[in-house]
Amino acid sequence: MPTRTIEDINKKLKRNEAVVFTADEFKKLVRKGKKVDHVDVVTTATVAVMSGTTAVLSIPFAERGKVERIKRIWLNGVPAHPGPCPNERLGIADVIVYGTACADRKYGGGHLFRELVEGEEITLKAETDKGDFVGTSFTLDKLDFARIIGTRTAFKNYMAFTNSEDEPIKTIFSVSPLKGNLQEATVCGCGEINPLQNNSKLETTGIGTRILVNGSQGYVIGTGTRSSFDKPNISIIADMKDMKPEYMGGFNTSVGPECITSVAIPIPVLNDNILDQLKILDEHIKLPIADINTREPFNDSDYSKVWQNTSLAVRFISAKCDKLNKLNEPCRVEKLCPLGAFSRKEGIDPKKCFHCGACATILCDRNAFTATLGSIKVGEQRVPIILRQSDRLRALGLAKLLKQKIVEGEFELSSPVQSIVF
Repeated sequence: MPTRTIEDINKKLKRNEAVVFTADEFKKLVRKGKKVDHVDVVTTATVAVMSGTTAVLSIPFAERGKVERIKRIWLNGVPAHPGPCPNERLGIADVIVYGTACADRKYGGGHLFRELVEGEEITLKAETDKGDFVGTSFTLDKLDFARIIGTRTAFKNYMAFTNSEDEPIKTIFSVSPLKGNLQEATVCGCGEINPLQNNSKLETTGIGTRILVNGSQGYVIGTGTRSSFDKPNISIIADMKDMKPEYMGGFNTSVGPECITSVAIPIPVLNDNILDQLKILDEHIKLPIADINTREPFNDSDYSKVWQNTSLAVRFISAKCDKLNKLNEPCRVEKLCPLGAFSRKEGIDPKKCFHCGACATILCDRNAFTATLGSIKVGEQRVPIILRQSDRLRALGLAKLLKQKIVEGEFELSSPVQSIVF
């Protein structure tokens, strides 16, 4: 393949001559042994629990001169941080909200962000520096400034967790206490469609690269926290007003709410080196297995055990649930589904379901849910995967969305203004 530039590919796109694949389409060709040299862009994506997600909002809440300064503030009960600008006597609150901040065990920043994007009315309560309380309500369209900043996103895949101790342990990596003695495993990472996995040398991804964040156009702003050469991740920013709620939200774990964020990145194929990186498959990608008690990896598997010959979606068999419905017995799935995506009356809500698989593996004792999540091997022991904190099915949809935007001229490829160096 002759070397070319991003501008060369943009010109081909404008002439409707460019070949654009999603990562899934490209990988299927690779698996079949097909020739894949004639490709210009591959769209990659990941949708996962990403703790390092923050929103910065500027919220009008009072008339000018009525309030000197805000001391503390809550949005739908979720604690936020006033500042960095004090906006003295302006009646405007600039606030920072962490995706992992929580009002209670079932509602946190991730839930708040999704409700904002869905157009829901949000309640603001604030304590002034004089000890008084003021309040108002608002919707996203009333805000002049509302952005998501990801301080640690799109890890070049992640790892699996299991518990080697005797006693179950509560963790952000499970929706119920993770059983001991290597009885269960949970996993993170979208494998072969992950953006940084397909561009491991970051030749086309750097500061200023245009991307999608929760379906909205955004940008890479640098490396993320805890990023390293072997395990890179990126910081990102995007406006909330164009985001799509199905690619974001809250995820309730056994120790409280976490935050779901999505990132899609186009990979322009500029040379053979980039093309070779794109050929990586699940079976080539190492999956470290860590003990949840220390967070230290002690064994390895690979992502084919998670995403090949497994179920991308969860299926509900209502007939197996009918007897429970008639007896009006409590339903663990209704109570503990991390997305609140199931009710016995309505079934699975496809707009909310994250396909984590917990309903099929550990929550339902009537076998009313089916999903094959696979297993990993630790020594001679086969450990079943009981939870996925990455939604590959939704990530496939996001990669398709990015492809569509590129082909239709709504998204132009951009060159980084600076490379990312680890």
